[in-house]
Amino acid sequence: MKRSLQSIFFLSILCVSFTINSQELEPRALINLPQKFNFVGMAYAYASGNTILDPSLPLDDFNGRINSLVLAYIRSINFFGKSGKVDVILPFAGGDFSGNYLGSNFDDSYTGFGDLRARISLNLTGAPSLTKEEYPNYTQKIISGLGIQLIIPTGNYKKEQLPNLGSNRWSIKANYGLSYAINKWILEAHAGLWVFSDNKEFLEDNTLSQSALWIAKGNIIRSFQKDGMWLAFSFGYGYGADTFINGVRRDATISQLRLGLTYALPLKKGHSLKFTVASGIRFKQGGDFDVFGISYVYGWLDK
Repeated sequence: MKRSLQSIFFLSILCVSFTINSQELEPRALINLPQKFNFVGMAYAYASGNTILDPSLPLDDFNGRINSLVLAYIRSINFFGKSGKVDVILPFAGGDFSGNYLGSNFDDSYTGFGDLRARISLNLTGAPSLTKEEYPNYTQKIISGLGIQLIIPTGNYKKEQLPNLGSNRWSIKANYGLSYAINKWILEAHAGLWVFSDNKEFLEDNTLSQSALWIAKGNIIRSFQKDGMWLAFSFGYGYGADTFINGVRRDATISQLRLGLTYALPLKKGHSLKFTVASGIRFKQGGDFDVFGISYVYGWLDK
């Protein structure tokens, strides 16, 4: 059935990622978009609990309270007839941290920028690149897609400080996903991995290395009668990232489950709000915290 571009926009609007954790759940990441669609977004997230993300840090009884602001720009592209998008994400965060380091208690707070993220995502099958005139007649069935994200070490980092808002190392995330639509439901499944370069200024002049972190995640999405309103239940599991300091392996393998809910609420044309709650559960190492977020996105189509 033919739908208006306003309806299409609300149905396809993207979820701005919260950069609290390497397992962003991202429902609707594989959605098809018409050519030359632009989005700007801003997200706020609050996380509390064991928010430490790097299990190599020699910290005990760690507790953090982090306020994060994420700015994002997203644009749809035509890649040799395949639809896709590019996005750039910049986080800014402030937090209070407490814990125990080598037998000594500490209580501190930091504010600054996190690492810049840039990504290209391509829909390989089931989502051809379409003009704004062609797109209203498009109906999703099965979409497969690939995403490559680069994390650039631009965030605040001090080599004598624990923890840090920046990572002081390059990272690459590769992700392959499938999306299947049936009536008002969308089922998504993703598999991916993170690859890390070395941090040669870890706690002064030590070298931190980590093996790949493997990730599996999924989303169950339900659309409602009002154009663009949807609810998603998400889950993700990460395993790996064995840690080495100066070549010596630490007992710090990540094994973590993430669970989350996202509710999307359309406003007037081109505007949308999303509300997210999520929780992290660790089995070995990794974050073990609760997070609440709200994001605003505005989208427009080039003439």
